[in-house]
Amino acid sequence: MRDVLSQIVRWWEAGERFGLATVVGTFRSAPRPPGAAMAVLGEEAVGSVSGGCVEGAVYELAREVAAEGRPVLQRYGVSDDDAFAVGLTCGGIIDILVEPVSAQDFPELGEIAASVRGHEPVAVATVISGPGRTGARRVVWPDRVSGSLGVPRLDAAVDDDARGMLAQGLTGVRRYGPHGERRLDDLAVFVHSFAPPPRMLVFGAIDFAAAVARLGKFLGYHVVVCDARPVFATAKRFPEADEVVVKWPHDYLSTAHVDERTVICVLTHDPKFDVPLLEVALRTRAGYVGAMGSRRTHEDRLARLREAGLPEEELARLRSPIGLDLGARTPEETAVSIAAELIQLRWGGSGRALTETTGRIHGAGPHEEHA
Repeated sequence: MRDVLSQIVRWWEAGERFGLATVVGTFRSAPRPPGAAMAVLGEEAVGSVSGGCVEGAVYELAREVAAEGRPVLQRYGVSDDDAFAVGLTCGGIIDILVEPVSAQDFPELGEIAASVRGHEPVAVATVISGPGRTGARRVVWPDRVSGSLGVPRLDAAVDDDARGMLAQGLTGVRRYGPHGERRLDDLAVFVHSFAPPPRMLVFGAIDFAAAVARLGKFLGYHVVVCDARPVFATAKRFPEADEVVVKWPHDYLSTAHVDERTVICVLTHDPKFDVPLLEVALRTRAGYVGAMGSRRTHEDRLARLREAGLPEEELARLRSPIGLDLGARTPEETAVSIAAELIQLRWGGSGRALTETTGRIHGAGPHEEHA
């Protein structure tokens, strides 16, 4: 929904009722992930739920739902009899929740949009199937809630899970009993997390850093470039970065916000910068720590870090040389190889050519369901 949020808020503020279709479950090679959305008002549509496979059918259903005012959970899958019938010709299956949205149906939408714009974490939990009321909604922030799924114990269980998913930036389905029992799966709740963008911290104000910053921004990261040399660390040299910091890298990282979604790219390959920086980086909660340099540089760096007292389990976290083996040579190609490694680690891909693999093409993310 993030991609269509600005448009649907304008409709919402204008007092319109429209249909909002959201991917809530994916199976096999579904083209769009959970959370992808399409909104329909009259003959206007924004967003996408399938990359084209079932857009026409979802468009018509969204118009019906907006007119009738009742949410619908609809499954779309591959059509074996007619590849051009309503279905996913790629072989996947998607579950789509289509719900009516207006100021009356969804009074919290304005506050949710404000939280997203202000980088405040917020999750929207919606009953999509089971004994509960389909479409019942609860909005969960780290410090407050709004709405109810109908049962206090269910609300409490969903609050805990939604906050945990928010902390990790996860979106997906959680299952419960009618009263929030965790060992049962009668009732399905879709938790759509709107976490602030993950952070990419790029150290070393060089041409490779400029290319990595561009790719990082393209992938949705909040990008920070840091270097101790003010002549190189300038906003003009790094226009895609959200922040450019002039400070000794290890000093900056010692006080920076770092969590499990943070990516740290050390591109300095200068011991006086990268050894003290990696001492700090490898002891943070960062989900990825990579360092540029040759294999010889890497071995020298490891020796220095061992001398500094880092144990082997911390050294094992270091991705060095940074990136996947793509044969990259230019800064732009190197940035692609780093981006490829980040995507591989996020979704569990093999890193091999798809022509050499079998099975589903789109990797399964956390809490994604399988048929």
